[in-house]
Amino acid sequence: MSPTLPLLLEIGTEELPSSYVDAALAVLPKIVADELAIARLSHGAVRALGTPRRLAVLVHGVAVRQLDLDEQVIGPPEGVAFKDGKPTKAAEAFASKVGVSVDALAIVDLPAGPRQKPGRYVVGRRVEVGRPALELLGAILARVCAAIPFRKSMRWGDLEVTFGRPVQWLVALFGDEIVPVAFAGTRSGRESRGHRFLAPAVFAVASPTSYVEQLRERHVLVDRDERVRAMLERVDAGARAAGGAYDPEPMLVDENASLVEEPYVVTGAFDPAFLALPAAVIRAVARGHQKYFYIAKRGEGDDALLPKYLAVVNTANRPELIAKGMDRVMRARLSDARFFWQEDQKTALDTRFDKLGGIVFHNRLGTVREKVERITRLADRIGGILGLAPASRAAVARAAHLAKCDLVTLMVGEFPELQGHMGRAYAKAQGEPDAVADAIRDHYKPLGGQDDVAPADVSAAIALADRFDTLAGCFAVGLAPTGAADPFALRRACIGTLRTLVDRGYGKLSFSETIAAAYDAYEGSYDGKDGKKLDLSKAETVAKLEEFAIDRLRGLLASTASNPVADAVLGASGPAALRDVVATHVRVRVLKAVVDAKEPWLDKARIVAKRLAGISREASPQMHDASAFRGSAKQDDLAIHGLVRELNAATENLVTEQGVRDALMSMERVATELDRIFLETLVNDPADAFTKPRLETLAHGAKAMLRIADFSKLG
Repeated sequence: MSPTLPLLLEIGTEELPSSYVDAALAVLPKIVADELAIARLSHGAVRALGTPRRLAVLVHGVAVRQLDLDEQVIGPPEGVAFKDGKPTKAAEAFASKVGVSVDALAIVDLPAGPRQKPGRYVVGRRVEVGRPALELLGAILARVCAAIPFRKSMRWGDLEVTFGRPVQWLVALFGDEIVPVAFAGTRSGRESRGHRFLAPAVFAVASPTSYVEQLRERHVLVDRDERVRAMLERVDAGARAAGGAYDPEPMLVDENASLVEEPYVVTGAFDPAFLALPAAVIRAVARGHQKYFYIAKRGEGDDALLPKYLAVVNTANRPELIAKGMDRVMRARLSDARFFWQEDQKTALDTRFDKLGGIVFHNRLGTVREKVERITRLADRIGGILGLAPASRAAVARAAHLAKCDLVTLMVGEFPELQGHMGRAYAKAQGEPDAVADAIRDHYKPLGGQDDVAPADVSAAIALADRFDTLAGCFAVGLAPTGAADPFALRRACIGTLRTLVDRGYGKLSFSETIAAAYDAYEGSYDGKDGKKLDLSKAETVAKLEEFAIDRLRGLLASTASNPVADAVLGASGPAALRDVVATHVRVRVLKAVVDAKEPWLDKARIVAKRLAGISREASPQMHDASAFRGSAKQDDLAIHGLVRELNAATENLVTEQGVRDALMSMERVATELDRIFLETLVNDPADAFTKPRLETLAHGAKAMLRIADFSKLG
């Protein structure tokens, strides 16, 4: 086995934005691994390291010599490489590429391949002795530096090279030796830098394996995971010392971890009078603008805040001066927020409704005011289907009317992330019932894949109406997502809708029917002529959204169970699965338990499902009466009839978990018996007068089985 050495590359830069650091660290291991593979250099684990001032990669166990090469290379067809027995320029170019003389080329018959038709081709044998790794690594590491992607790159000086920020130094070591690398006007060595303020002196990196520890001694935690752990320990200690608990927002952790080389925590404070502001406002000021961790009273919820906050900074020098500057900025931001809060309350929330007509939802779908009017009608319809009490339906109507009014407030204009939160705060301040105020905030839920859905029927009805309106309108005007592009977040809207239906148990609410109702709200929107407002008819819009929603539902179900189980249930149901998403989810959950238990009858169910699928292609499903088999010489005909009748009855109402379990118990007996019958009986006997009703009955059995799942997809 070839000896190995560790490899280190460090690119020292001016301070990079945190998003640049995170993005670079995410792709660096693959970039390095790909380059080493191309160079035929075997290696071990690849570890990306970095801070705002440096991007680094540490590769363990890099072979000191590249692998030898001995391969047959296929060239051009014989007719292209040789004319009248003489080599053409194509043959000469191919020989030069392979590194052999034209005389060394051979002609062989080759079958069809991924990139070639069958025929006679010129081939050459390429043989290369592996070179020392040190001869190759300089060019490899230069390509790695150039391949790191940034959202925006820059040039500096008179260089043509671009990078996220100007490159200040390079360290490149292979074992104890320096790898000669030239990039962005800088040549590699072993000299690195410590912390800009606490250890600014240049120091020599002894070896790749000492790199992390040498930087740690100089106040640089170059391993991001280590930096995050240290930061959270210090943040938690700071919060405890202040008498509370810190903000658990993941965004703050990600942002701050890549803004510093070693995290230090400074505690700031603001005037307790600012606590009269809604807690959401203080959180927004601390999080969004300053990247500070707010401090809440322990055990009293996120809204019980202390007049203190924590800031992660890059130096321990003069923390009292840092805190003084932070407090000044925090006070100014909170003073602005207090002004907005006081001014906004001078205007009642519902009187802002008309101003929503000045905000365009989409140039072909009207204004936000028109959208709210549609949402209000659709939410009332949803409330009726769900059987909400009159008081709840009245709350739905009121909350839907007010849901977007905070968009035209000063506070939301300054802090867009507070939409909904400020609507709730203003509604409560103006005496609206809690159900209405909470729904204004919660109708935006779920905000992300891990966020909870709207927690009450009132807010859930509006959340669904809002998303159904967006989906129907955008699809009808041709704004369906394409590839990775989804500017209107329609995938998220669809997933949020499906999750709300499932988590809230709204089996009565059909996805397809509600989309159709949302489409109808765009009155007179489609006439099939050039002047039409929408591009698609209702039927076309519903069909496209059903296909779109089935893909999203498959992902949700697969996360609950597995891909085969999700495919088995949806493959059997198709768009019908959207009529009752809750029942579909129940089937997946119960079937998953059976699959996980590895029930032995599932193998028979797979075989039977495939046989029945073949039969159903030849015969129309029909549940015959037992009298149709009177006089049959095959004793199994009555058994088949009884089994199919049992399965049909068991699968007619697959809504509850118990109903699905009962159906699967019936399925176990049916699959076992039908498997035996198929082995012992010729069910498709052309000479038997009872074959037609027998096949039609079995086809009906296939239809009944598919109500549960397509068991053939479980194998």
